[in-house]
Amino acid sequence: MEYLSEINKKRWYKLIDHPVQLELLNDDVRFKVVPAGRRSGKTERAKRYIIKQALKNPNEQYFVAAPTRDQVKKIYWNDLKKLMPESQKAKPPSETEFTLHFKNGTVIILIGLDKPERIEGTFWSGGIIDEIADIKEGAWEANISPALDTFNPSRPDYQAWCWLIGVPDGLNHYYDMANYAETSNDPQWKLYHWKSSEILPTKTIEAAKRRMSRKQYLQEYEASFETATGRAYEDYSKKNHTDKVYDPDRPIHWCHDFNYTPMSSAIVQEYGDVSYVVDEIILESAVARNAVMEFVQKYQHAKIKQVFLYGDAAGRAGEKHSQESSWSAIKDILFANNWIVIDKVPYSNMSIMDGQNSLRARILNAMDEVNFFVNPSICKYTDKGLSTTQLKEGSSFQEKDSQYQHITTALRYYTKVRFPLVQTYSTAKLMGI
Repeated sequence: MEYLSEINKKRWYKLIDHPVQLELLNDDVRFKVVPAGRRSGKTERAKRYIIKQALKNPNEQYFVAAPTRDQVKKIYWNDLKKLMPESQKAKPPSETEFTLHFKNGTVIILIGLDKPERIEGTFWSGGIIDEIADIKEGAWEANISPALDTFNPSRPDYQAWCWLIGVPDGLNHYYDMANYAETSNDPQWKLYHWKSSEILPTKTIEAAKRRMSRKQYLQEYEASFETATGRAYEDYSKKNHTDKVYDPDRPIHWCHDFNYTPMSSAIVQEYGDVSYVVDEIILESAVARNAVMEFVQKYQHAKIKQVFLYGDAAGRAGEKHSQESSWSAIKDILFANNWIVIDKVPYSNMSIMDGQNSLRARILNAMDEVNFFVNPSICKYTDKGLSTTQLKEGSSFQEKDSQYQHITTALRYYTKVRFPLVQTYSTAKLMGI
């Protein structure tokens, strides 16, 4: 093709020719289900495939979709513009409609599926759906599949194709798709699966294992459909128990969950990269001021009066209007009692799932390393919470309410800030290959 001499060679860098990826590119299958590991090239393959299809086939309409419009823009838009040869652009890309127009009459349109009906009403030639596990339950049956099956009188025998790519998220609708593609013997469906370890360097994989729980690693990097056991912190066990107690010569990491009864907070101290819950403050029918007064009394003899604060961003309510918040009340009393305060409270709340995963990875990571310990004789609520907190039926992250659940919430505020999980995107560019 004449345009090959002027493509962006830097952007069309060489990829690893994984055998399953080559099958994905070459098989004549209508619906390709692609659960593959993070950073293993599935999204990069999708970007290149849709561009090549657009260049090869005139007067077609292709889509690229993700759970939200912002998400599909973030993952695909800039890269698709770079992958498209300048000489093949019929006009500049539309930055409002997120549409690429090719000289041969073909278009690629980006769609957010937070409103699945957006995909309806067009005679599609084919498309890519990324992060399919996060698409609304039932959207495939109600909106997407009918849109792909829309009869085009000008092409009565043509059937639109679709790649369904992503990372597993429990046994949800994506699991059902993958299972169907693998076991149904339907010639229109096929499963394409590979692990991140088959693509990424060993050091990268080992680093991922150290920062992730076993379950999260299997799901994210091996693209395994992991089940929820019911326990939010299923790996917590006697391996996480310690007899270590509060050390007045060490700083304190104080973790809170506000506005619940009992008001729950945990005292954590660190030894290198390892966290120890050495105490807890559990108060019935209390407010923030009660908790901080208890803290000041308990640790009045600390030799190092340095405390790091972690907790719910909602505790900052009122600060923008010069009103006292829960956190400002706590800090005022600590300052008055000669404590050095390091505020680690975010200004917006993290996702529950990210917090849970950061705590799970500390409890037991995929390398079988334990970096989080609890003194069960002193921290009874903490031990009980981590041992018993249950997930709501049908959810992979929502926790059932209990009196012990609030202390685990406080702990995940701490681990998410102190030991955050590195955000990854399934673009091969980030792999260094």
